[in-house]
Amino acid sequence: MRIYVKVIPRASKNEITKVSEGEYKVKLMAPPIDGKANSMLISILAEYFDVPKSNLTIIGGKSTRVKIVEIL
Repeated sequence: MRIYVKVIPRASKNEITKVSEGEYKVKLMAPPIDGKANSMLISILAEYFDVPKSNLTIIGGKSTRVKIVEIL
């Protein structure tokens, strides 16, 4: 399954909001420096979807706010 995720880094809290089917908005406390926001995104999505972190991969948009994430 592939989902589109709009990431908002440096937020006051971590939060996931479902915008529509297959589209999510995720607020992260981590800054977008040295991949910290991407790492936190994977951790939060793994917990949200109840899958191991190894089953999640960012396949598009690693350095942008809109990302494509594949969930195995």
